[in-house]
Amino acid sequence: MYFEILDDVVWAETIASGHSIRELRRLDRVYGKTTWRKRKGIAKVKLLDGTVKLAELHWYEGHGKGKKEIKVKKYLE
Repeated sequence: MYFEILDDVVWAETIASGHSIRELRRLDRVYGKTTWRKRKGIAKVKLLDGTVKLAELHWYEGHGKGKKEIKVKKYLE
């Protein structure tokens, strides 16, 4: 699903870090070794058809790497 984040992500929190991340080996291989955290937050997103929805987002964040693999987990409206 393709989308564009319209606002800042609010209520961001860490839901996993270090070895508790299931995808840790793949993240290290694809983006490089760093301290990875899986995070979640809420933001308004614009979908391909132009609709704007409030959504819960999940992503991986690495020190010095930024946000990677942002995905919509569920719509809150």
